[in-house]
Amino acid sequence: MADKKAQLIIEGAAPVELPILTGTVGPDVIDVRSLTSTGRFTFDPGFMSTASCESKITYIDGDKGILLHRGYPIEQLAEKSDYLETCYLLLNGELPTAEQKAQFVSTVKNHTMVHEQLKTFFNGFRRDAHPMAVMCGVVGALSAFYHDSLDINNPQHREISAVRLVAKMPTLAAMVYKYSMGQPMMYPRNDLSYAENFLHMMFNTPCEIKPISPILAKAMDRIFILHADHEQNASTSTVRLAGSSGANPFACIAAGIAALWGPAHGGANEAVLTMLDEIGDVSNIDKFIAKAKDKNDPFKLMGFGHRVYKNRDPRATVMKQTCDEVLKELGIKDDPQLQLAMRLEEIALTDPYFIERSLYPNVDFYSGIILKAIGIPTSMFTVIFALARTVGWISHWKEMLSSPYKIGRPRQLYTGYDSRDVSKLEDRK
Repeated sequence: MADKKAQLIIEGAAPVELPILTGTVGPDVIDVRSLTSTGRFTFDPGFMSTASCESKITYIDGDKGILLHRGYPIEQLAEKSDYLETCYLLLNGELPTAEQKAQFVSTVKNHTMVHEQLKTFFNGFRRDAHPMAVMCGVVGALSAFYHDSLDINNPQHREISAVRLVAKMPTLAAMVYKYSMGQPMMYPRNDLSYAENFLHMMFNTPCEIKPISPILAKAMDRIFILHADHEQNASTSTVRLAGSSGANPFACIAAGIAALWGPAHGGANEAVLTMLDEIGDVSNIDKFIAKAKDKNDPFKLMGFGHRVYKNRDPRATVMKQTCDEVLKELGIKDDPQLQLAMRLEEIALTDPYFIERSLYPNVDFYSGIILKAIGIPTSMFTVIFALARTVGWISHWKEMLSSPYKIGRPRQLYTGYDSRDVSKLEDRK
């Protein structure tokens, strides 16, 4: 793995040999850990050129538009698999056999309920609180209810915590929504699939139980799959960093939720709907397209292009197909916001300006449209992202704890004052 070496030449000092590590796929990585012995370290704001860990879970090639989970292309998982199979894959490294899947699904369903006393915890929040604020609190609070399995050095405890989180996140997300609406919280139903159960808890009430549309359930399941993991992004790195301190899994996932809440990360699909509100009407599109092309104008088209993918986002192709299926199922034709979105999509796929810059509609663009069409408010979009991403977070947490690791401790380039003395208060000016 490290049969090649790089040499760092530092003026006035002996050359430093640094091993070059080679992964399964992707670029080689220069191992700079030995730099500390020279009294120096690297400077890399945002960790744009630094691998913080070794992982076997997810691989992304942004230039080629490739996303693999344990080696399987995301497009194939979205087409041939379902969310709980994908969860099993991320957590265990292989797709399950029929027997393994049945056992895993059964185990998840047996853990979908939350402690009844947790319902009273919600009463401490304002009804108009942002759902992500409530999610941060209630997920972190799970450690107060399930402290029977918080020994992070016990593999069995790690397994049961992982299952509990995957199973209970839809229940908690739906509870957050129901609380904000002032409606009774719905208990999970173990006769439904994972996605069906979530939609049941979101939209049904004790006085009216409606059947769940298979098309909408499939769309929800695909949204979960396409958001399940995305390598070492800000929230996943946050979970790993929190986990490196020995924090319990519920606290680590709550930290990931907090990081995901940032509009530059998990709020992208919510930002798409906000942008559509700003544009307002199809008649205004040309004006806003011109603003987007003007490099001196701060306006940006949200949901187009991707920081990682320099080609098409592989998840967007699947999401577009799903979007078309949902809009057809719901018969939505005259919604002004959705008409506006479809017109923007048409422009982005045909305008040379967008094509040359690879500013294609991304997964956030289509998922935002789907969630709106289903009837989920924009304030819940990031909650659903957190629900889906929990399995990725907990998979990385488990991977880190299953091998030797160190507590995260980034260094800094200090540019403040040198040492100075404290003067008396009356002498300061």
